[in-house]
Amino acid sequence: MNKFKSFIIALAGLFVCSCGNKQIAFPENCLTFDTPSGKALKVACVFHGSLAFGYDGKVIQVDPVTQMGEMKIDYSAFGKADAIFITHSHPDHLCPPAIDTLSSEKTLLYGNAESVAALGRGCVLANGDSGELAGGISYLVVPAYNTTAGREVFHPKGNGNGYIYDFDGFRVYVAGDTEPIGEMSEFGNIDLAFLPVNQPYTMTVSQCVEAAELIRPKTLIPYHYSDTDLSCLSESLKGIEVIIPQFTCFPPCSETSRRR
Repeated sequence: MNKFKSFIIALAGLFVCSCGNKQIAFPENCLTFDTPSGKALKVACVFHGSLAFGYDGKVIQVDPVTQMGEMKIDYSAFGKADAIFITHSHPDHLCPPAIDTLSSEKTLLYGNAESVAALGRGCVLANGDSGELAGGISYLVVPAYNTTAGREVFHPKGNGNGYIYDFDGFRVYVAGDTEPIGEMSEFGNIDLAFLPVNQPYTMTVSQCVEAAELIRPKTLIPYHYSDTDLSCLSESLKGIEVIIPQFTCFPPCSETSRRR
């Protein structure tokens, strides 16, 4: 059975893990999960909607952003990414400077049509697309959109992407900006899910519970949550492990608030 292996709460910093022939820098407060292949999956909740995954010598960045308000992230601490995925073109998800810092000539860049058009480069992914990366990693593009009347303007159906990554049988769902949608019941087995909780743009806490019940992941990590009170999530979801992330802070950084 896939299970959560360890969660280290620490002051932000870096450790270097040797994966294959490559040295990958990840923060000390990252999450580590066991995969069916016996390899470790490193998961960094960087900030807001920005995530990083390290697996078998490969680094995947999702929606990297260098600055939000007073919060600044130095992405050079991660080194170059093997692949970067963008969910949609809002500035808290699409950040050209972060992408430039993380990119080498070998970095694969993926995004929805608006993001790729704004960047002037990258591969367009639409809902329903799928593909494979090196090292036993595959991805599936799933819908992400608002359903509540009056919110459709924030994230219209058919525009943004969510992503399901398969790391040798360990499946991770990164929702992007969405509310509970019927498609979630068709995702199949999900080991780890990232669901956005940020009113009024994504989900309320009760909607997060609704979405989690549709998906039934083994572990849920709410993200994108700003000042939303998430204290009731664990009590509301029976049989699902809930982790409130510590966001990572690489220098230079002036944001100090963290939650567990």
